[in-house]
Amino acid sequence: MKAKDQAALRALRGIKSALLLLKTEAGKDPSEADEIAALVKMAKQRRDSISIFQEQNRSDLAEKEQEELEVIERFLPKQLSVEEVESHVAQIISQVGATSMKDMGKVMGMATGKLKGQADGKVIADVVKRLLS
Repeated sequence: MKAKDQAALRALRGIKSALLLLKTEAGKDPSEADEIAALVKMAKQRRDSISIFQEQNRSDLAEKEQEELEVIERFLPKQLSVEEVESHVAQIISQVGATSMKDMGKVMGMATGKLKGQADGKVIADVVKRLLS
């Protein structure tokens, strides 16, 4: 507030609100995994909003969302690169013994569980599809 950084202030208030809501819904203190999941959800919402605003030529709104996204990402674990996701998914495929697209559900279940918070679900799905096809 003292720095007059409105974007950071909006984002931090949103984070605080989401975590308080999470606490009241659960009736107890949320785990770190629950908090990270809430932050991932907030980041995804911002990314979706940015793409919609850009399609509608509303760069002013897209810029605000981008600023908030940058603040939210400071609190998230480091995201894995596509190559790192590929290596993890390849290990999971060999563990499961997946050979075709019919096994995608098994692979996705394990991959999203293992990489939760470290990689976007869409990236994981794209890698799984590419490796199984």
